[in-house]
Amino acid sequence: MDYRILNLKEFSPTTQQAMAVFEINISTYRLEGVKVVKVIHGYGSHGVGGGICSSLRNKLKTMKKNREIKDYLLGIEWDISNERCIRILENLKDCYGDEDLGKQNPGITIVIL
Repeated sequence: MDYRILNLKEFSPTTQQAMAVFEINISTYRLEGVKVVKVIHGYGSHGVGGGICSSLRNKLKTMKKNREIKDYLLGIEWDISNERCIRILENLKDCYGDEDLGKQNPGITIVIL
């Protein structure tokens, strides 16, 4: 499968724990040939989600700069009116069924490997 979902807030981890889980899973997904990962991190309304969200976005910015990932879209960009989103959907039909597509969910980030 070219598309995976990684739930970083599932077990209420600390920001440090969530980032370690993210790094391990992204490495594994890359080896498996996964192309797109939806990361569920929350946005801070119920505890540590804000810290995870902020740390994740900083990490993704660095990873993109270092060419460790191709790109990422914030949850509010995960919409068929977004040109970058449309390109992903054209190449990966699995993403069309994503429940957050078009919902402008700030608690997710889409990572393109």
